[in-house]
Amino acid sequence: MMDTLSLIVVSDETQPVRRFELRKVLIKRAVIAAAVSVVALLGLGIDYVRLRIDNRELDSLRGETIARRQQVGEFEKRLQQVNGQLAHLTELERKVRIIANLPGSSAAGGDEVTAVEPEVEPGGQGGLEEPPTEDLPPGHSSRLPVIPDNAGVPERVSLLQQSAEYLGAIADSQGDSLEDLLVSLEGKRDRLASSPSIWPAKGWLTSRYGYRISPFTNRKQFHAGLDIAGAPGTDVISPAKGRVVFAGKKGPLGNCLIIDHGYGVRTQYGHNQQLYVKLGETVERGEKIAAMGSTGRSTGPHLHYVVEVNGKTRNPLDYIFD
Repeated sequence: MMDTLSLIVVSDETQPVRRFELRKVLIKRAVIAAAVSVVALLGLGIDYVRLRIDNRELDSLRGETIARRQQVGEFEKRLQQVNGQLAHLTELERKVRIIANLPGSSAAGGDEVTAVEPEVEPGGQGGLEEPPTEDLPPGHSSRLPVIPDNAGVPERVSLLQQSAEYLGAIADSQGDSLEDLLVSLEGKRDRLASSPSIWPAKGWLTSRYGYRISPFTNRKQFHAGLDIAGAPGTDVISPAKGRVVFAGKKGPLGNCLIIDHGYGVRTQYGHNQQLYVKLGETVERGEKIAAMGSTGRSTGPHLHYVVEVNGKTRNPLDYIFD
């Protein structure tokens, strides 16, 4: 049996005949190598096609993921807005209950009202910083769950679902409370009309109600009202209907006005440059009553505004709606 193959090459009549001897083993190896190469190339081609398809699918999934993230982000922002609106509604109800002297879980202040906010302590302003949790279903916290910045879509969706459940519970509780408030407000029209519910002057709130460091003694001292700074002559207006029970000089307060709004509520206005109303006059909400000044013991032109209920000072911010 021959182990070689002869290959004869004849080019033309003028050229000699060429003869090549090829071993069968080498030919078989070459054929096998060619077959393997073809199969390998075919496999690579198939893998390339699959990779292109996978890349297209991956690009599509990436696009969908980005769109989902944007939708989740928008939903998260909307929940935050709803939470802020509910908190504002809760604060509004709290102030209405204070002004109308109505008891309830959202009220604070007044002798006949259940106080749920702490008394003002040094370094703090008191007041409620978050909605009450007494009426929430068990397991609900008083704040929206915190969503980490690096949280994935599934985790964000889960936390947003918890947020939605929390806001739903707050809304249900708030709805019941507001229905009760509407019933309680019947017959309170005159009281609300006589309650100091707007800012008494335009300007800058330079000092709040509560303990502070006195600008005169440099010691801790209780500040019984609000200080609103502004240009000399800025209008001071009455925040509600009432009767002037004091108009004149009042020690460190300089030119001072005191208005009795009825129902045990009085407001006081100190350091005025000029008084526009007299003792015994009746004033309406929004009426100009004085001009801002710096009379008495004062570091500059401002209004010292005080709210008293049954002879006790209260935080004026609890009575201001805007």
